Amino acid sequence: MTIDRRILLQGLGASALALAAAPARAQAPANVTTGPELYAGEKALYEEALKEGMVISNNTGPTWANWAALFRVFGQRYPNINLVYNDVGSGVAVNALDRTKNRPQVDTIYYFGANGVDAQRRGLLAPFKPTNFDKLPALAKHPAGEWFTIHQLEIVFIVNKKLVKNVPKSFADLAKPEYKGNIVYLDPRSTGVGQVFTWAANFAQGGSYSNLEPGLKYMEQLHKGGNVLRVVGTTPYAQFVKGEIPIWVNFVNDGLRAKFMDGMGDDVEVVSPAEGTVAAPYTISLVKNGPNPNAAKLWLNFILSDAGQALFAEGFVTPSVPGVPLPDSVKARLITHAKSTLLDLDQSAAQLQALQSGWAKAAL
Repeated sequence: MTIDRRILLQGLGASALALAAAPARAQAPANVTTGPELYAGEKALYEEALKEGMVISNNTGPTWANWAALFRVFGQRYPNINLVYNDVGSGVAVNALDRTKNRPQVDTIYYFGANGVDAQRRGLLAPFKPTNFDKLPALAKHPAGEWFTIHQLEIVFIVNKKLVKNVPKSFADLAKPEYKGNIVYLDPRSTGVGQVFTWAANFAQGGSYSNLEPGLKYMEQLHKGGNVLRVVGTTPYAQFVKGEIPIWVNFVNDGLRAKFMDGMGDDVEVVSPAEGTVAAPYTISLVKNGPNPNAAKLWLNFILSDAGQALFAEGFVTPSVPGVPLPDSVKARLITHAKSTLLDLDQSAAQLQALQSGWAKAAL
């Protein structure tokens, strides 16, 4: 089965604007040479990585998902390992790797999960099971470790309480007449966020990967009832912060950023729908025949270690490792979900065309 690359959609990056490091912080691990190991064999791997001296991290932009903090702490933990990164977009990164697969110029590659499946099927990746790999759910990883989820993002309602008297708590609430002209969301024909929202609505109405009808009927109800203010093709974060959007259905990180970092405070409420939500997996891989394999493994181990996972949580994205310890100051700013379903990459990709064409018929 071939992944339709429209689902890649810049790695779902349509919702991404700059995310500065959050003020609430986990304690950074000490220098690897002086502190205890984060996992068995860490110091020995560091010694091998020193012989290479660098790691090239593909598509990890510092303003997204708190990567800047991971870069900083990795540098403190592992002196004399030069971490080089870029930010090109998931689909672009995979295609570029495919063109250079005989002599790759990067060591690791980060992307929305559908891109990881695509890259694995093109034969671009090497198997590697980092620390905490065994704790990941089956849907969150390739069995041999050619890709694995390092964080996820859930669909929520981001509500401006200055514009909305009664905050909706469920998909059922969202369809009520009182929310006429209130809702903005991203187009599922051109954005991954819109696709994940449509899946979440479908599951909330009793649908499944093989039965899209409940969700499409729900989307038709939202549009025919006039509840949708507009459907957009790029993230309207700035418009939301300016007070131009009453209810934005989007990934959780933008809502928490608006609440805690960009001045909205208690004027914004981030709601996980009562029926449950869907989480989009973001994954990373070791590149086959990359130039710095030991330094790459050191980097991947750090990302999936408890320390690395806690840094993602600081940036308002959900760690992929269940039960990773977090400081109370970090936990207090995250959202608790009544139910969160990790998107099944294979099943959702198989139904992408049906989801997009069905949505267009229902909503337009």
